[in-house]
Amino acid sequence: MASTDTKQPTGAAPDQLAGLEAGLDALETRATQRAPLGRTLVSKVLPPILAVAIVLVLWQLAYHFKLKEHYLLPSPVEVGRSLQDKWLDGTLLDYVWTSLSRGALGFVVSVAIGTPLGLLVARVKPVRAAIGPILSGLQSLPSVAWVPAAIIWFGLTDATIYAVVLLGAVPSIANGLVAGVDQIPPLYLRAGRVIGATGVSAVRHVLLPAALPGYIAGLKQGWAFSWRSLMAAELIVNAGDLGVGLGQLLEQGRELQDMSWVLSAILLILIVGIGIELLIFAPIERRVLRSRGLLARG
Repeated sequence: MASTDTKQPTGAAPDQLAGLEAGLDALETRATQRAPLGRTLVSKVLPPILAVAIVLVLWQLAYHFKLKEHYLLPSPVEVGRSLQDKWLDGTLLDYVWTSLSRGALGFVVSVAIGTPLGLLVARVKPVRAAIGPILSGLQSLPSVAWVPAAIIWFGLTDATIYAVVLLGAVPSIANGLVAGVDQIPPLYLRAGRVIGATGVSAVRHVLLPAALPGYIAGLKQGWAFSWRSLMAAELIVNAGDLGVGLGQLLEQGRELQDMSWVLSAILLILIVGIGIELLIFAPIERRVLRSRGLLARG
């Protein structure tokens, strides 16, 4: 009996090893079966629709019970009618495009500045000691605080708007990349040096790919800051030759004391921000996380 007991663990070891290998193979195997359309609709489409419906119901109840005077809190129908009027006037898309084009250009320039700045801060210790705290401080500074200074520097021009956007977005992008580089395992950097990846080659093939999750988080935050900065600048920088963006549209509604107009502009700003997140950043983030095994395929 004693000899039998001593042989059981050795006989069970291959079975345990085979089970472990099968489990690892299952983890590495990509699921190719798509979820049914009905399940996808219920899990991804229905929740935001219900959330919007709840907000509209609460809004209508607040209007019905007159929590505020009707001229201060219009109903959802009145706000929808205001949007419809601007659509029929042919001006709605112009407002959206003016702000969206400004935001996109400012964001691209911010990425071009923030990326090398982030790499410099992440990899050069004296630079990090010198300007790292400044970047963190700039990131926490409200963007609207830059508007008076930018007006004094550049006047009521597009340069003022872009300056505020850059000052709001660049620190977030740089800090996001710094955080991503800090999370790279040292083994990756040593492996890169062994295969001859140095200088620009190391940045392109080792640093940026390894820091991509943190970098994308910084880009998302940078876009959010650039969009908020843009709205703050457009609210204040209002001149006839600048064109009318969503921020200027919001300010016009305030000047006319038209709450339907104001809420329409706020709704458009919100829709554009959510749309950019869902259509651009969310798919990129999912793809990066899946490629690193950090997000299961469903």
